[in-house]
Amino acid sequence: MDADPASLELTAAEMRTMAEAVLGRVIGHVATLGEQPAGSPAQDGSELCRRLREGPPEAGTELGELLAPLFEEWIPCSFNTPGPGYLAFIPGGGLFPAALGDFVAAAVNRYTGVWRLAPALVQLEANVLDWFRQWLQMPPTTRGLLTSGGSLATFSAIVTARERLLGSRLRDGVMYCSTQAHHSIAKAARLAGILADRQRTIEADGRFRLCPGELEAAIRRDRAAGLRPFLVVSSAGTVTTGAIDPLDVVAEICAREGLWHHVDGAYGGFFFLCPELRPALRGLSRADSVVLDPHKGLFLPYGTGALLVRDGEALRQAHAASAGYLPALPEGEMYDPSQYGPELSRPYRGLGVWLPLKLFGAARFRAALSEKRELALLAAERLAAVPGIEIVAPPELSLFAFQLGRPGASPQERNAATRELIDRVVARGRIMLSGAMVGQKFLGRVCVLSFRTRRDRVEQGLEDLREETAEIVGRPGPLS
Repeated sequence: MDADPASLELTAAEMRTMAEAVLGRVIGHVATLGEQPAGSPAQDGSELCRRLREGPPEAGTELGELLAPLFEEWIPCSFNTPGPGYLAFIPGGGLFPAALGDFVAAAVNRYTGVWRLAPALVQLEANVLDWFRQWLQMPPTTRGLLTSGGSLATFSAIVTARERLLGSRLRDGVMYCSTQAHHSIAKAARLAGILADRQRTIEADGRFRLCPGELEAAIRRDRAAGLRPFLVVSSAGTVTTGAIDPLDVVAEICAREGLWHHVDGAYGGFFFLCPELRPALRGLSRADSVVLDPHKGLFLPYGTGALLVRDGEALRQAHAASAGYLPALPEGEMYDPSQYGPELSRPYRGLGVWLPLKLFGAARFRAALSEKRELALLAAERLAAVPGIEIVAPPELSLFAFQLGRPGASPQERNAATRELIDRVVARGRIMLSGAMVGQKFLGRVCVLSFRTRRDRVEQGLEDLREETAEIVGRPGPLS
């Protein structure tokens, strides 16, 4: 490196050497993901983190000395989320071309918050958003933005609905979502000024879906109390059970009552690409706003979310701002990211989405999503035949929930047995599962959504589940 202490520049040769060292480590890691344990690390990480604490470095360290512990100790101490056996939570696949796109975006370091500073690069991002719009069959008036994930996208959606329907009467506004809604919705609403006493939780039915009748009754009660219902949030695939709310019915209620209908499609929205699954998502295209997570349904790296708003002008009005030191805003159809979201300084997210979509094409993503759906159906059918396993929530998309028990077992025993089953299967290292409390029940979950998860790994996971279930159910005495 340059001996000049004030210089941070690298020569072309130095950059190439560093890039090759990093690339070699990355490729070696990614190529062996299937051989790495699918579950969590053996240690909880506390002692490792204590050892890692240090003050700011005064002198530099050679790159090789930094890469070695990163890949050999620190990365292994984490969930193997991009691996083929990761069926827990909702996977983020991490397509390699997306990483290349992010590398190029960071290396060329162009500013894309304002259109005029990088018009062609911003247009690529606008193209991506319009592809999403077309896939969801939303109108040309739709605009949106790429975000860090569903949480920030939900926040912008709630702000937009608030500005359009409440104006300055913030404390009068009431929002509605089901008991199964993602926790980020309540958090985003609170940050947007819709406090807890103006958030209504609507009961779910036996299939864990929002009850339209309960929603209508809650709206009537709040109007009678002098409040202003303004927003309903429904789910196109919940995180806990994969349930899809009756989107079309909710859209009708919102249209009749003059409410904004926001759909949380972070997990399930991209399944709309598959014609055979559109009936299950009927009504999605009617939403006033939709959150999508490309790091879920498009298998991209974590940190890739999206928002689409049917009335793009409403999104712009809620976020638009300017200043004398900024370039003039574009005229006509040009898309300016800073006018549609809260960020002015922002990473260039568009390239990491655009590159894999252009490389593979929509047809391959559609085929991959259809395969994940078929694998989830296979897994649910096979598990349902295992003595002791009850499929509590069959897969509507690629996620389902189950519980372990046997005749006469108490609810507490069933919960404990399900937890034990998950722990024992994860300890085998071939698949990782997660669970969730739904009401008073602890349910095991299977979510097939990594592009690396193919039939062979699902078969291995089913074998582990069958064997461990037999051990637990077959032993004498209580289940727990």
